Amino acid sequence: MAKLLIVDDDIHIRKLVLTYAELEGLQCAEAASGREALEKIKAGDFDLVILDIMMPGIDGFETLGELRKLSQVPVIMLTSRGEEGDKLLGFNLGVDDYVVKPFSPKELMARAGAVIKRSKSSVNEEIRFGDLYISPGARTVLIGDRSLNLTPKEFDLLLILAQNERLVLTREQLLEKVWEYNYVGDTRTVDTHVKSLREHLGEYRNLIQTVWGVGYKFEYHEET
Repeated sequence: MAKLLIVDDDIHIRKLVLTYAELEGLQCAEAASGREALEKIKAGDFDLVILDIMMPGIDGFETLGELRKLSQVPVIMLTSRGEEGDKLLGFNLGVDDYVVKPFSPKELMARAGAVIKRSKSSVNEEIRFGDLYISPGARTVLIGDRSLNLTPKEFDLLLILAQNERLVLTREQLLEKVWEYNYVGDTRTVDTHVKSLREHLGEYRNLIQTVWGVGYKFEYHEET
């Protein structure tokens, strides 16, 4: 059973997240401050930390900085802030995902599940959808016996979508995850790469679905 640490000074937020997390079968612990969270991380192993930014004492960013000296446990930042500068700081400190309040508890749990799944899978573990095989370690993609000739960014884009199956990723999130903020441009580059990637995928092109006005998601069905 995966173990989750919920860090927020607002008891109502903690209890809301705890309720939904336990419904997903997660074992939960709580911390009302950054200091308390660091003590609990020193004392036990966790599979994921959901961490608020705006807290008394040391805030979420400071807590994350100290946490990274102790552990590489995945972290989802939970915050009322949505500014790009805050996201940049969080990702530079090693955050795995970013959810802005007010949030959907079900979406938060979907993101939590995806982060835990990624962290537990081997970097070399092959991902399979029907006859589509993605090998993260070898950075290769096969459809049956046919090898796809993808660019590095096309491969990274396909991999992050596949690792977050059924989860909608915005164009901004894909830019953050694939281009890592050092890319100077706009979200149209995501659309261009998705178009090219679909052409490579051929009969599997419909695995990448457009969510109009938001971004993209990867979804496989047996009949695909």
